[in-house]
Parts: sequence; structure tokens; C-alpha cells
Amino acid sequence: MKITQIRNATLIIEYAGKKFLIDPFLADKDKYPAFPQSANQNRTTPWVSLPISVEEIIKVDAVIVTHLHLDHFDDAAKEALPKNIKLFAQSKEEAEEIRKSGFQDVDYLRKDGTYFGDIKLTKTQGQHGIGDKAVKWFHDFGMSEVVSGVVFNHPSEKALYIAGDTVWCEDVQEAIEDHKPEIIVLNAGDAQIEGDLPIIMGKKDVYEVHKAAPNATIIASHLEAVNHATLSREELKSFLSENDLSSNVLVPDDGESYTF
Repeated sequence: MKITQIRNATLIIEYAGKKFLIDPFLADKDKYPAFPQSANQNRTTPWVSLPISVEEIIKVDAVIVTHLHLDHFDDAAKEALPKNIKLFAQSKEEAEEIRKSGFQDVDYLRKDGTYFGDIKLTKTQGQHGIGDKAVKWFHDFGMSEVVSGVVFNHPSEKALYIAGDTVWCEDVQEAIEDHKPEIIVLNAGDAQIEGDLPIIMGKKDVYEVHKAAPNATIIASHLEAVNHATLSREELKSFLSENDLSSNVLVPDDGESYTF
């Protein structure tokens, strides 16, 4: 497999002969205002430009949208992607929402597995922040707190787990125990709402995932792209070095690829 970090949570995954685009967030730099009532209100989103052209990014066989938040599936992605491309949503309801944008071949991930050719895609659960305060923030701004991850399986490849927008929680631990992934992608930018409430993983969450899967290679994504992300690559790398995790956790720059 080959994993390319694009920007934010957007990835290109080449797996068992197929190419997948994960969570396409394709707007130009500074297109959107800051997410409300969250960190860095003086910053627009996304902070940075895409590392390669949109035309190159969308040359894929299928798209997976882990949830419908702006920074995972935006208007620019809806406009750029071919309407006949195979697209997987996290649920039947979100698949229907995506069809309203004109997409014709939309399926959804299932806990017992969904197939794309002979590649098995298994839905996992997560928590986009913990507690009523996080749920209220999402609902106040017309968003759902429901998120998912996905596990890729194929006989010729290592098991790959993309955790999605979640903090460390029982759902993530169960996914690791059930699927025993050898490669794990974490959204680890420590996005903060309401001043100090994390809604995705930070450095301590990454450490917890490592303890749960000590033999897995972890890739840290969703860094340095949206206003409410508070953890920099430099800070995460320093933490990993201090805790002897630099060989276990990779922190790619936008445009960087790894092959396993």
C-alpha cells in the first residue's frame, strides 16, 4: 500500500491495486471563515494550499467520506469529483445526502464489511469529542457529532485502520482489538472547541493508541490546516522524540507518501 498525506484529513490510499480518496477537502487556501467558538478565531480555513492539483487528487477509483463536516467533504470536492465516481458514506442517511449533490454511485460502510472489488471495507465507530458540551457545539452549528472510521483488508496487504475524527475512546480500542491493524492513521491535530475541549486526538491520544497497538505503524494526519487545530507537527515530533516513539509514529508533511 501507499499512503499520501494531501491536506488536513485528506489522503490518497493505494491499496490492492485500487486508489481511494479519503475525506476530500479541496478548497483554495483561506476559502472559509474560522469554525465558530473554537481555537484560532483569527485564522481562515484552510491555512495552506493543496500540495498537488485538484485534477491529480481526483484521479482515483473510489472516495470514502467518513462524515459530512466541511473539512472532510466540501463544496469544492463536490464540484470537482465526477458524479459517476464510486463513493462510500458512513451511513445510509449520509449516502442519501451525498446523492442530493448529484452523485450517482453512492454506497455506505457497514460494521460487517462492505466490498469494493475484493477489498473489504469495515466501518468502525468513534467519538468526535466527549460529553454533552461537544454534542451541543455540533448541534448549535447544524452539524452531527456522529463519525466513523474504516478498516481496509485484502489478502495481499497489511490491515489498515483509518480512525477518522475521534478522540481516544473505547470505540478506538475495540477497533484495534478486533481488527489488529498493522498501519493506523490518526487525525491528531488536537482540534479544540469552546476554548479547551478536544474533538480529535492530540499527542496523549496518539500515545494511548501506540500502547494499544505497540507493533503498529501510526501515521498522524489532520495537522496544520484548519483554524481549530492546535497541535503543530513540530510539537508532536518533539513529544514523540521525548517518549521514544519517533520510529513508531510518522508525521508526514502535506504531499508526503509512505509505502508499506
